[in-house]
Amino acid sequence: MPDLTVPKDGMIIQENTTLAPGVYHLPNGIVIGADNITLDCNGALLVGSNREGRGITCAGRSGVTIKGARIRDYYHGIYCRDCKNLSIVRNEVRSTAEVEANTIFLDIWLPAEQAYGGAVLLWNVVDSIIEDNDLQHQMNGLLTYNCSRLQVRRNNASYSSGFGIHLFETCDSTFEDNYADYCCRWNKRSDDLGIQQLGHMGADATGFLIVHNSCRNVFHRNFARLGGDGFFLAGLSPQMEKVPCNDNLFEENDGSLSPNIAFEATFSSGNVFRNNRADRCNYGFWLGFSWDCVIENNRMVHNRQAGIAVENGHGMIVRGNEFHSNGHGVLLWTRKPGDFLKAYPESVTSFNWTIEQNTFIRNGKAIYIGADRDHGIRPLPEEERGAEEQRPHDHVIRGNRIEDNRIGIELYRADRTIIENNTINRNVEANIRQDDCIDTVIRNNLGLVGGYL
Repeated sequence: MPDLTVPKDGMIIQENTTLAPGVYHLPNGIVIGADNITLDCNGALLVGSNREGRGITCAGRSGVTIKGARIRDYYHGIYCRDCKNLSIVRNEVRSTAEVEANTIFLDIWLPAEQAYGGAVLLWNVVDSIIEDNDLQHQMNGLLTYNCSRLQVRRNNASYSSGFGIHLFETCDSTFEDNYADYCCRWNKRSDDLGIQQLGHMGADATGFLIVHNSCRNVFHRNFARLGGDGFFLAGLSPQMEKVPCNDNLFEENDGSLSPNIAFEATFSSGNVFRNNRADRCNYGFWLGFSWDCVIENNRMVHNRQAGIAVENGHGMIVRGNEFHSNGHGVLLWTRKPGDFLKAYPESVTSFNWTIEQNTFIRNGKAIYIGADRDHGIRPLPEEERGAEEQRPHDHVIRGNRIEDNRIGIELYRADRTIIENNTINRNVEANIRQDDCIDTVIRNNLGLVGGYL
């Protein structure tokens, strides 16, 4: 048996250390002071004061293992900066600093120097493992800034009022088998007219937040259900700075049951969404102003507005997905890009989509492609409508099963659409409807009997 150490407030650990079990009030926490050592907290509970300071601090170190800690009531439970080859395993961190409920819409762009409180903060940490940690019941579970080559597995960051797992300029990392369920908050907006509950459910709380050039990450088998959003990826800053989050893979994740969006990924390219679940949200996928993404073999069931909704996106592949009982299956639209045009001049409209081999059953509209829409569903007033270059064009709808929807395919001011080799049948109002479209090609479709308008 190793000798057991009774921790002292502010102590510096310089060799392999195993703490004596117990409860310790350590307002100044513990500091790691050497490389290649293990701090085994052995179930000891470290308690801070007023949710300030840090429970365990590791700065400028390599080869450090932190395990078996129970930590609560600090600003950050475990804080690591400028480190490599860390292992943070089997710790429990709870009750860190939290913004009061019902007060603000969260700022997803905060830099590391201004980060919200949370269980674990990693800043410029590389080649490290974060596994089997319990990070529930606080504002944020895992915050990562400027990190790379992390292995983040089997952590539970559920019941966060901010972000379960957060990436800011974090790249080339793997996130597998993590839980970030119930990451949500309420932002009260007004007491007007005596309506105390007027506000926004979500307020940018999310299971997984991915922002500011977080690229080439892999997300496998994670759960982010019942969050403000499930997975929230944003590639354009409020200052219209291009910070795209490109070439990420989302596979076998579940972002269902959000009041907003299961998978949001805007102003970014090359992202692949495969074999995910995005059920019973407002939108399953929202990929506005993104391009060259693949949405493949996902399930989207009972989403209020749409399974997939994209404004001014291009070069997308939607293949092999199941769309059942959504307001819309695929909802594509355009509007004047406004201020976004300076950052992304190529996103002036929607073009070059391939929608193939999907199943659309019992949706309001299986596929809608239209110009000059607000959120895809409301026509814009005449003075806000775009020029000819804003008309959607060159979409291919091929090899899909489109049955028992209210409307199968509806096109509005959409040009050069190819509709071929689909099964389009028993759609209640119309199998295909189009208005003010140019050069639509309809060929070799099965089931079109009396339903083409």
